[in-house]
Amino acid sequence: MFESAELGHKIDKETFKREVPKLRAELLDVQYDVLQKKEFPVVILISGVDGSGKGETINLLYSWMDPRHISTLAFAEPSDEERSRPYMWRYWRALPPRGKVGIFAGSWYSQPITDRITGQMRRSEMDEQLDDINRFEAMLVNEGALVLKFWFHLSKDGQKQRLKALEKDPRTAWRVTKASYDRLKTYDKLQEVAGHVLRVTNTAHAPWIIVEGTDDEYRSLTVGRIVLDAMQRRLQQEGRQQVPVAPPIVHAIDQKNVLSELDLTQSLGKKDYERDLAKYQSRLSELVRDPRFVGKRSLVIVFEGSDAAGKGGSIRRVGGAMDARQYQIIPIAAPTEEERVQPYLWRFWRHLPRTGRAAIFDRSWYGRVLVERVEGFCSEADWLRAYAEINDFEHQMVDAGAIVVKFWLQISADEQLRRFKERQDTEFKRFKITDEDWRNREKWDDYVSAVCDMVDRTSTGLAPWTLVEANDKNFARVKVLKTLCQRLENALKDDGKHNEQ
Repeated sequence: MFESAELGHKIDKETFKREVPKLRAELLDVQYDVLQKKEFPVVILISGVDGSGKGETINLLYSWMDPRHISTLAFAEPSDEERSRPYMWRYWRALPPRGKVGIFAGSWYSQPITDRITGQMRRSEMDEQLDDINRFEAMLVNEGALVLKFWFHLSKDGQKQRLKALEKDPRTAWRVTKASYDRLKTYDKLQEVAGHVLRVTNTAHAPWIIVEGTDDEYRSLTVGRIVLDAMQRRLQQEGRQQVPVAPPIVHAIDQKNVLSELDLTQSLGKKDYERDLAKYQSRLSELVRDPRFVGKRSLVIVFEGSDAAGKGGSIRRVGGAMDARQYQIIPIAAPTEEERVQPYLWRFWRHLPRTGRAAIFDRSWYGRVLVERVEGFCSEADWLRAYAEINDFEHQMVDAGAIVVKFWLQISADEQLRRFKERQDTEFKRFKITDEDWRNREKWDDYVSAVCDMVDRTSTGLAPWTLVEANDKNFARVKVLKTLCQRLENALKDDGKHNEQ
């Protein structure tokens, strides 16, 4: 894989000086075209062996382009804040918005490569993580991003000579440390692991570009031209590149579905409700203060449902069982300007709770496959691929220790109409009813189809959906609390078994 990057590629300094002014001018022009249009971000990954010129190349791109619209993200060992969340959390937070360039010096590939070289990760574990990365990059491309991945290569002798040359120069000696020479000792292992990583993640939508790092002028001019050409071609491209990630929707021919089979007549009398409410609120309060939860777990609760199904009331009963300092309620509405220039899931990643905390989402990332699908706010390709992206998102939460509990509150069309009229006629409830709510009723069947598809495609073993019969509010609130307690108890019980083993 690295043979072409060990041929001794080089260009003379005169050619470099002659070519650079034109290249700089074109890079600035294309950068401002990208900035003005704000149609896509540019994500540049700079990886490779020590001494291959990664830092010099980044500095050069800054000098050739307008640095005010470039951000460089360097990632070392994760902090305690980062360790308490999913692995990809810190990379999601660092993504550049549309129109900007983000350079990742060290990226989502660094930790898997390091862990594999040091023996902390098995080959199968690394391959699972690389599969996640491939899907993440496919998501970026589907969201419109231009992803450029550079691997700077040096032969073993070339790396040794490069480190010595850097060490002799007082201006660059600080770059060479004991760790640099320690990594030189693992050169062969790095090439084996990196070769595998590059092969597995060299996709059509985000290919690797291997650049020989021996000659500064050759490396710099090569990278500059590739960046320029890629940005120019992306500007000329009509629409986004679409990476197929989801099979088509198949509908049942007998009209039977997960919502039609719910028994919405279930109810709970006042006395039983008050008894069960106190019981499960008390139990939930104990569980979220359990040392096994506080020290290792987090809780993500998703509330979706028909308009007027009682999400707010259920959320208040859940919050009433917890310390207000321990949880956050995140109401989801139309995306802000800041959120529109990022990938769809970005605004949800930023709200993930750390260990010992809970996040309660009033509406959620499922808006893409519900309201955005039904109302035509996104393309069919966007909402079709969203199922897989959402499953990946939730599985990454679970892998990081989150307990993900998802509720769909369902009421009948007649009950919804009754509640709408009640809200309209009651002064202190009038704020709850909008013209949009009435319009949504006209698309009841479309929303039913979307909900059934959502449940079928995203109710996984790690993050299943709980369908709540909500015609009776008392029944619905108790079912929500009881389900939360059961999910927490089962998770903490499983943790205890693992610890015993």
